Amino acid sequence: MPRLLADTTPLRVSPAYRRLWWGLGISNIGWQLTVVAVGLQVYDLTASTFAVGLLGICALVPLVLLGLYGGALVDAFDRRKVALASAIALWFVTAVLAAQAWLDVGSVPLLYAIVAVQSAGYAINNPARTAIIPRLVGRELLPAANALQGLSGSLALTLGPLLGAFLVATWGYAEAYTLDLALFTGALYALWRLPDLPPIETADDDGDESAARSAVRRRVGFGSVLEGLRYLGTRPNVRMTFVLDLAAMVLAMPRVLFPAVGVLIIGGGAGTTGTLTAAIAVGAVLASLFSGGLGRVRWQGRAIVVAIACFAVSVAGFGVVLVLAGAREPDTVVVPALVAAFVLLALAGASDAVSAVFRQTVLQAATPDHMRGRLQGVFIVVVAGGPRLGDLVLGAEATWLGEGWAAVVGGLSCLVVVALLVAANRRFLSYDARDPQP
Repeated sequence: MPRLLADTTPLRVSPAYRRLWWGLGISNIGWQLTVVAVGLQVYDLTASTFAVGLLGICALVPLVLLGLYGGALVDAFDRRKVALASAIALWFVTAVLAAQAWLDVGSVPLLYAIVAVQSAGYAINNPARTAIIPRLVGRELLPAANALQGLSGSLALTLGPLLGAFLVATWGYAEAYTLDLALFTGALYALWRLPDLPPIETADDDGDESAARSAVRRRVGFGSVLEGLRYLGTRPNVRMTFVLDLAAMVLAMPRVLFPAVGVLIIGGGAGTTGTLTAAIAVGAVLASLFSGGLGRVRWQGRAIVVAIACFAVSVAGFGVVLVLAGAREPDTVVVPALVAAFVLLALAGASDAVSAVFRQTVLQAATPDHMRGRLQGVFIVVVAGGPRLGDLVLGAEATWLGEGWAAVVGGLSCLVVVALLVAANRRFLSYDARDPQP
């Protein structure tokens, strides 16, 4: 059993990583809390689902536009300072969010602007703190460290929305945002206690800080971003991790189907929608809890392919459940269909979590330190943009085929595309964690 449970070695051997893990984990709960609270506040002010949906656009556009540039900043300057400066900016933005609630401003455009600025700060902060991890734990412990990061993220995704909804219903928006402000201090403390992490010109395989480093600040701008993209274009294994994730998220991420499923097929309305959404997070949490064996996986390219294939099969199975249940707008919840859907979506969430651990590990291990920030910026753009494109694709398929068949087609098309991608780059299956080749 201990060999199956999450490997906590990074927490034991690296005090800096331990503080970072706890600090970011606590602050992520606040982040997810605020996401729900802002959506509820916008709906409270407008009574419009469309107005709530615009929050996603306000968050996505700055994240995509600044994700690549944020990565260039991370590679050019001390990563601790970049992460800390962006975190302080995010703290002040959260303070403004709390202040507008305490003062009962009631301005939807102001909320949109706050969300956009938050997303811009996150586009810089996330690549910085993610690129820091290899410098704290070394290459051998990257799978374990990324599994622990996945665990904290999944827990935040599960607990944060529940806590946000509870606080808004019990006290109000001001109290919810103020709690986020308090939780965010955990991230500030963890980043403040980090050692200096200046750019490394040349480094050993572990990115050790004792390696020779350059004090010359690199030029930050469009040219630096293009340099990162050109580098990615010459690294087929790293590039495959992005392309495979896009295939899964764009073709098979089923979350856009959940509201209609709760009304038309399984019943239960918003409660069923929340349950199906939670199922993916529950699967991710369980996969992270029992991730002890991931650090011993040598052929990580194969592991990514298998994990994404399992994700696709689980989504297709979810679609089969919906097709068999039929669209009949039930007055009560169809319990057998809900249970089967929950299990399959939990399997999909677990598979995606395993895939994420190895994709992040390949990116960090096979990329030199001076490029990690920019490639983490690309990673953020892919992770943020892929599911939203998937909402568009599966939403359109559901309009033509119905929700059940949209999930079936999405899962099967993902399998086909993954098979074609692997056939075009068989070298990816031979990616060896003992000798990471980009």
